[in-house]
Amino acid sequence: MAVELVIAPEAEQDIDEAYGWYEARRAGLGEEFLGCVDACIQTLCRMPEMHATLDEDYRRALVRRFPYAIFYEYATGAVTVYGVFHTSRDPEKWRQRLF
Repeated sequence: MAVELVIAPEAEQDIDEAYGWYEARRAGLGEEFLGCVDACIQTLCRMPEMHATLDEDYRRALVRRFPYAIFYEYATGAVTVYGVFHTSRDPEKWRQRLF
C-alpha cells in the first residue's frame, strides 16, 4: 500500500548536510548515502507500520549501511519524515524536534 510522502524542510536539511559530509570524504559516497536513504523511505511508504512506535505516534527506521535513523509519523494515509539523524547524536536533538 503506497501512501503520500511528506518530508519536512528540517529533514531535507539533515539529508543535505549528511550528503555533503559523505561526499567530502569520498566522491560518490554522498550519492550512495542518498540511495540508501531513498530506499529506506520507499520501504516506509510501502509498509509504514512496520516499525514500532516510539513516544506518541512517531516511528524510527534505520538506514541500511549508514549509521542514520529516519524519524517519521504515519497518520491519515501519509508518511511525514521529520528528521534524519546520525545514531550517535544526542537523543535530545530528535526529541526536541518531535515534541
